[in-house]
Amino acid sequence: MLTLYFAPGASSMAAHIALHEVGAAFEGKPVSLATKDTHTPQFLAINPEGKVPTLLIDGRRLTEVAGILFYLARRFPEAGLLPAGNVEAEAQVVSWMSFIASTIHPARRQGIEHARSVYKLADQRLGRNDWAVGGRFSIADIHLFRLFWRFRGSLDPEPGDFPNIEAHYARMMERPAVKKTIEIESKIGYALPA
Repeated sequence: MLTLYFAPGASSMAAHIALHEVGAAFEGKPVSLATKDTHTPQFLAINPEGKVPTLLIDGRRLTEVAGILFYLARRFPEAGLLPAGNVEAEAQVVSWMSFIASTIHPARRQGIEHARSVYKLADQRLGRNDWAVGGRFSIADIHLFRLFWRFRGSLDPEPGDFPNIEAHYARMMERPAVKKTIEIESKIGYALPA
């Protein structure tokens, strides 16, 4: 049994999308960051770090976006979210996931101009590829999309600022798993810190 604790629009959105991508049966447990649900004794008993995403696998805790995405890709290989059997391609996915977590995600906290420069790097790195690792959709695309989806408004890109990421974003917005996740999370409501 899989149970996902998520806050609509937060980093947990990536895990939520991935669960829909793999078609796994799971129970979704929305929490609010605005009302500090993740700091309640009940939630801290589930995840002492007090953050989402938290995925329970038959009651065992797994945290961090990259760890959860990797787990889902490996547990459900038929979904094709990890280029299994190609060590270099797998390493490229890990490289993207590391870049997203260590460089893109914290960039906004260093100011909008720094964030724009980081997204320029990501745009160059993506190039004209449909997906982060060449022509193959992977968990790296889910992670990249979620961050751009979240900060796109504050980045306020001019047309042509991030042409490759914008094209990637448009492709992701057409995926049924993304549409389903946005529909579910929108109904619950977004209450994210600025």
